[in-house]
Formats: sequence, structure tokens, C-alpha cells
Amino acid sequence: MRPKVTVVGGAGNVGATVGQYLVTKELADVVLIDILESVQHGKGLDLLQAGPILGYDCRISGAKDYKETAGSNIVVVTAGIARKPGMSRDDLLNTNAKIVGGVIDQIVVHSPNCILIVVSNPLDAMTQLAFRRSGFPRERVIGMAGALDSARFRAFIAQELRVSVENIHAFVLGGHGDTMVPLPRFSTVAGIPITELLAPDRIEALVKRTAGGGGEIVALLGTGSAYYAPAASVMEMVEAIMKDKKKILPCCVYLEGEYGIRGLCVGVPVKLGASGVEQIIEIRLTPAEASALSRSAAAVKELVEILKL
Repeated sequence: MRPKVTVVGGAGNVGATVGQYLVTKELADVVLIDILESVQHGKGLDLLQAGPILGYDCRISGAKDYKETAGSNIVVVTAGIARKPGMSRDDLLNTNAKIVGGVIDQIVVHSPNCILIVVSNPLDAMTQLAFRRSGFPRERVIGMAGALDSARFRAFIAQELRVSVENIHAFVLGGHGDTMVPLPRFSTVAGIPITELLAPDRIEALVKRTAGGGGEIVALLGTGSAYYAPAASVMEMVEAIMKDKKKILPCCVYLEGEYGIRGLCVGVPVKLGASGVEQIIEIRLTPAEASALSRSAAAVKELVEILKL
């Protein structure tokens, strides 16, 4: 029997694309669940019918009832709304907290042993909500943030230096937003730090573009937000877990003193394997990097305190 992954918010662009990537790579059977009557069913059926052409046998289907998600190995949570004109940050935070909280309640009932991957925004606060609400150990509640932010940083570095993205490794720590902390010292091209290959002003420009990467896409699209790269980032995390790859990726996890941060979900390097987060990797930061990470954590804490988590 193949493993099973549920994608909550499966009618949306991010959710459906996650499903597409997972079945295309034959990582698991997938259930796209949503509150809508039929869209998730239609997308699931469409992706199922692509199987004979693309050569995958994994099953994918839509659902509205959480009973159909029972026994999932991994549950990816993409549910929530985008910020609308006139909506305050607190309004968005509280609205999505209600949505995500209700989702977590259902997941705990039907898949109590699953690993949670949270994509809903604001990412760090929603990951903390999922951790508190589920009662799962921190190893099984993971936010997708750094994997995406690092991919954006890698893409921009590759574009700048005109080299293969496969040659590039990059790390972005901290909260998923304007306060994220890209680390040029630990970002390399074929093992060579980018600080040896790029002038400081060009590095700063790439760092700034990475921090605003999501907003840049929103502005270009006009309506909606990024979904191909976020979905690919989720797929990378799912693959690391399903294949027990022990892959080190920056992810949002609950910290208990690591990096001097306690009681918050913040993005740091972790080792992902079959049991979820198998190790939190602590790297030595410069005073400036540590200060930036502390400021990023403080921004996360503001949101967490509003939700009383």
C-alpha cells in the first residue's frame, strides 16, 4: 500500500499544485480536501487522468469529508484566505487562525499519527497554532518557509552569476516575511561562498529581493500569489520525509532554546527524515546575524501574542 498525503485547501492553486507534484513524482496517493462542493473533485479527477500520459500510478482524488483523509502519513495545510483590501493584519491573522484551528481539530481525529506541514499564512504564527492545537510533538509540526525562501535566494544567485541552480546552496533563517534572514556566508556556488564571487552591494540587492520575493510575484500577477515554487518546496519536504533522506532544509519549527529562542516557531536548519524533524542544526552566527534573527523572532512573537499562543 502506498503512503497517503492529504492536502487541505486542495481546491486552491498551492494545494492542487502540491498534489500534482506529489503524484507526478509518485511519492504517495493524495487526497485534496476543501470546503467547496466540487472544485477539488474536478482537479483531482483531471490530475488522475494525466497519469496514463505522464506515467504515474499514484491515485489522487478530491474530498469534502475528512473521513476520506483518515490514516494520512502527512497532512499539508494550505487553507486560509489572502489579505483583502481594507483588511487589517490582525483581521487576517484571526480569520486564518479560526480556519487553521478547525482544520487541525479534524486532522487530529482522523490522522493522529501524521506529520503536519503548514503552508497557511502568516506562516510562523499558523505553525505555532498547529503545534499548540494538535498536541503533537514538535518533530511532527513543520512550517514550510525557509525551503521556499532559500529556493528564491538560490534562483536569484544563479541568475546573477549565470550558473546552474544545482551548484548553489543557500540558507535563509527566521520568520517568513520581511524580517527573514538570508545568510550569504553560508550560501555557496560549488562550495565557494558567494561573498567570494559577488560584490557586497550585489549581495545586498539579492538579499533584499529574496525578502520581498512573494510580494514581487503578487505585484506581477495582479491577483493571487505564488504557487509553483511554494508547492515545489512542500514537495521537497514531503520527499525528504517519505524517503527518509535525512535532508537538511531550513524549516519553521518550535524552538526550545536553540539559537537563544524559546517558545516560538521560527525558521532554522533542520534534518528531515521519516519521523519528521530529526535534528535542529545550530550554526554559529555572527553578532549581526544573531541580532537579525532575534529581530525576526520578535516579529513572530508579536503575532503569537495576539493569538495568545
